[in-house]
Amino acid sequence: MKPWPMLERKKIGDFRIFNLYNELYRMPDGRTHDFFVMECGDWVNVVPVTKDGRLVLIHQFRPGTREVTIEIPGGMVEPGEPPQDAALRELQEETGYRPGSLEYVGVVQPNPAFIRNRCHMFLARNAELVSEQHLDPGEVISLELATWEQVDAYIKAGRIQHGLVLNALCFAREAWARNTTAAGDRD
Repeated sequence: MKPWPMLERKKIGDFRIFNLYNELYRMPDGRTHDFFVMECGDWVNVVPVTKDGRLVLIHQFRPGTREVTIEIPGGMVEPGEPPQDAALRELQEETGYRPGSLEYVGVVQPNPAFIRNRCHMFLARNAELVSEQHLDPGEVISLELATWEQVDAYIKAGRIQHGLVLNALCFAREAWARNTTAAGDRD
């Protein structure tokens, strides 16, 4: 199967963090169908782990679910900004932590059915508290340090449900285990 040709594209609106378009496509059988597509910048999610192996989690209100969620630091990549720079910026702004090293662990498409962007995921090893938080005007974030076991319990209990956070935790956990096993093999 090949991508369908786009016949028409109309901008519906600019909504600060995304633009909405109506796009008309020709299907393989010749029929046409229109879709609504959100275009927004790429995102980053960072799994920060302190020197003593605890994850830096954030708690914040999310209007989409009208709940306070348990997440990891993350946010939008600014135009022209490399994802790793956005990851470092968002980590320090939201938590005050800076990592000893930053490892790119993967990328996902949040919802290719109607959102045109990617979410880049990072593991921030040996994170240290170096400053106060520098939050955006609409953010109120509290921090929690948790072990991998506590994070697993939160997931099993349904306390961490954000799909992109779960993806990042999965990718980072694999990278963390790979490095831990390799380090153990050298000892």
